[in-house]
Amino acid sequence: MENIIIISGRVKYTITLDPGVWIFDDRRVDLKTYFTSKQENANELEEYTKAVSKHWDREIVEGAVYPPTLKTEKKFEKEKVLTGTFGIPIKPFLTNAEPFHDASSLIIKSSDGDVELPIDKANDLILGFSNNGKPITVDGPVYIYFRDGSNRQKPIKNVKQFIVK
Repeated sequence: MENIIIISGRVKYTITLDPGVWIFDDRRVDLKTYFTSKQENANELEEYTKAVSKHWDREIVEGAVYPPTLKTEKKFEKEKVLTGTFGIPIKPFLTNAEPFHDASSLIIKSSDGDVELPIDKANDLILGFSNNGKPITVDGPVYIYFRDGSNRQKPIKNVKQFIVK
């Protein structure tokens, strides 16, 4: 239970977050390259459409049988998951919690002290959940990074709960 984080407060739905399952989530980002690569505010639907289109094109050209290169790509992805350092944006979780219209801030409850951010800035947070293929257990279960990487060396640690105020 100590790895579970709750989003509560001035929200329509209380959300329970389990960082242990995010390794399988397609929204995860590689934290080793995330802050150094150029950030694009791409539309998620557009990205999904492009990925499906690419897959469809590949099936038309090569057939539904997976070519050897696809098997190699899958092996590479599996290896990357086992050794990577990953995070996930908090925005989809906050969106699903449906903060009330008068909600103005997000309080990050931590055993190191609470941090309060405006709700629009809170949408840009990245929750780091994996370090070199291992779940974050020391000072975890997540580290919180700002999207611009300004706290990359000193993330918010020991997060216990999020409260929308």
